Amino acid sequence: MSLPRQISTFFGVGLVSIVADYGVFALLSEVFAVHPVTAALAGYLVGGLVNYLLNRAHTFTTDRSHVQAGLRFASVMAVGFSLTGLFMWVFTQQIGLPGIVARVITTGIVFCWNFGAHKLWTFGERRPE
Repeated sequence: MSLPRQISTFFGVGLVSIVADYGVFALLSEVFAVHPVTAALAGYLVGGLVNYLLNRAHTFTTDRSHVQAGLRFASVMAVGFSLTGLFMWVFTQQIGLPGIVARVITTGIVFCWNFGAHKLWTFGERRPE
């Protein structure tokens, strides 16, 4: 798949993942009054699962097993999880942005990390051993 098509497919998968992520975020933060950072991290986990399944099926071709790609995906997502927590904390606690504004900015930043890491490492071609 060409790089522009791969990025657009990754973006489309990301939109579906964001619906899951932001749905959990909104439910927890608005309905259950969970702190925005905690709600964002819970949403990130749910969105991450959706993201793995759809990217594996539609965005990246790989000869890696689900176990190998899944472990790599979890590692990339752990960094993304940490970045989400860090940026949400900075934007909400240090800068004072509303939770949803902070979440949108954070999503853009973490999107760039996730695409590069998944393309190059999670689903990247295996090198001969």
